[in-house]
Amino acid sequence: MRVYLETLGCRLNYSEMERLARDLVARGHHVVSSPEEADVCVLNTCAVTTTAEAKSRALARAMARANRRARLVITGCYATLSPEVVKGLPQVQLVVENREKDRMAVLLDSWAGEFPDLSPEEITQPDRTPFAATRTRAFVKVQDGCRNRCAFCIVTIARGEERSRPIDLVLEEIRRLEAEGYQEAVLTGVHLGAYGRDLGTDLITLVRAILQHTRLPRLRLSSLEPWDLTPEFFDLWAESEGRLCPHLHLPLQSGCDATLRRMARRYTTESYARLVEAARERIPGLTITTDIIVGFPGETDEEFQQSYRFVESMGFAHLHVFPYSRRPGTPAARMPGQVPEAVKKERSAVMRALDVVSGRAVRRAQLGEVRPVLWEGEGREGAHPGQRVWTGLTDNYLRVLTAVPADVDLHNRITPVRLTRLEGDALWGEVLL
Repeated sequence: MRVYLETLGCRLNYSEMERLARDLVARGHHVVSSPEEADVCVLNTCAVTTTAEAKSRALARAMARANRRARLVITGCYATLSPEVVKGLPQVQLVVENREKDRMAVLLDSWAGEFPDLSPEEITQPDRTPFAATRTRAFVKVQDGCRNRCAFCIVTIARGEERSRPIDLVLEEIRRLEAEGYQEAVLTGVHLGAYGRDLGTDLITLVRAILQHTRLPRLRLSSLEPWDLTPEFFDLWAESEGRLCPHLHLPLQSGCDATLRRMARRYTTESYARLVEAARERIPGLTITTDIIVGFPGETDEEFQQSYRFVESMGFAHLHVFPYSRRPGTPAARMPGQVPEAVKKERSAVMRALDVVSGRAVRRAQLGEVRPVLWEGEGREGAHPGQRVWTGLTDNYLRVLTAVPADVDLHNRITPVRLTRLEGDALWGEVLL
């Protein structure tokens, strides 16, 4: 079949579509780059906010309009929480809840004989999925589900209880990625730090196994809850010989202790600051990114100012700022003191302005440093004739641009780069070949 894949939301959703793309190709299907070409369109939805739900519905309708003959398959958190609504969307033939998502390729296989055969050209040409075409970074899902009960979160309901993939299956997937030419794997999960609780192991053991039994040049960790990290965790970077990327995403959500208590978060600003200080002492070149929710129920102007001042003091490389979204079925939806939308919008703008200032300060501090960059793709012409501009990511997750002669192919290479100047949010660097 010709299959089009689309996703909204988190890195975990993205990793699931990457894996589905690889599974479909292994079964002889062809992954296409637009819904117009497809026999089957698959949409992985998001429900983290009401806006995400609306975007999921709108995208499903747009895919149906783009191809009236295609069968539409909807999966993900919105499909799990509101399956009857999703079933009523145009052309939806199948709704796959999260607990069945890993069987998607098998489910779709049952339709394989109902469509015209692939042409010889389609069989031989490379698949054009955005989830597998670049062969630079791959997202590897190692865990699903969450037992935390943060007051604002609907995802724990949508994803269910914690479930971890056995270490040998993770190693097998990473070895396959290595054989396919990938340079970096990003470990993802709903609650990544809880990896292994259901298997009698833990995340430290998984990371050590990957470092010992695979040779992939770079390993990156996605979002980690601050309460999951122990002092031993930071030993991994010294053991990794530069393979474990010096970047941590540690969701803060608020820089005000009173707000954190209402959120049912399991730390204080003081304990969070101590954790960040310990991480920076142990991991050279570390950058830290975070999530911030503004306008949580009961957040007064003073609480917002406390949060702002704490975030300002932390020196984050990037803030993912979210206005609080009221989610039926969560404790926060029933709390008094719901903040008006106009106030949430104003506070979001203030916090995003801080993100610009903080992020640029982190990047300016990198000027003059030499860091390894994984080059992902080329773009516009350079400032001089015969040059092309390439873009890539440092090991500590900073976007870098460089201009090199047009006949130099940097794609999927890791090279040392001297960071020379800052332009907006991007660093420019000189490739040291």
